[in-house]
Amino acid sequence: MLRSARQTRVTGSDEGPRETELRAAVSRLRRELAGYPAEFSDRGIAEDELAVLAAMVAGGDPEIPRMRRSLLLIAGAVGSVSALAPALMDVRNAVDLFGEVPPRGRV
Repeated sequence: MLRSARQTRVTGSDEGPRETELRAAVSRLRRELAGYPAEFSDRGIAEDELAVLAAMVAGGDPEIPRMRRSLLLIAGAVGSVSALAPALMDVRNAVDLFGEVPPRGRV
């Protein structure tokens, strides 16, 4: 797994290190969420938003505002489940690699 945004692209792949990190982090949280035995009311929201992030990475053109919205919804859905906190932090760190949302009214 790539650990730095400064690393080069994976050979034979059009995926950059940021996309690789996000894909890996989303996969990890999806696996851990699937293996979490207890039900909680917002599990479906977390699963849906993780699917959105995975689709953005697979599509090759993630939108920063949409990624941040998904992250907020995922954090709200699983934030109280301490067992998922490390995987959630990995998703947050991966989204942060894409930078900040540009201010409104600026390009």
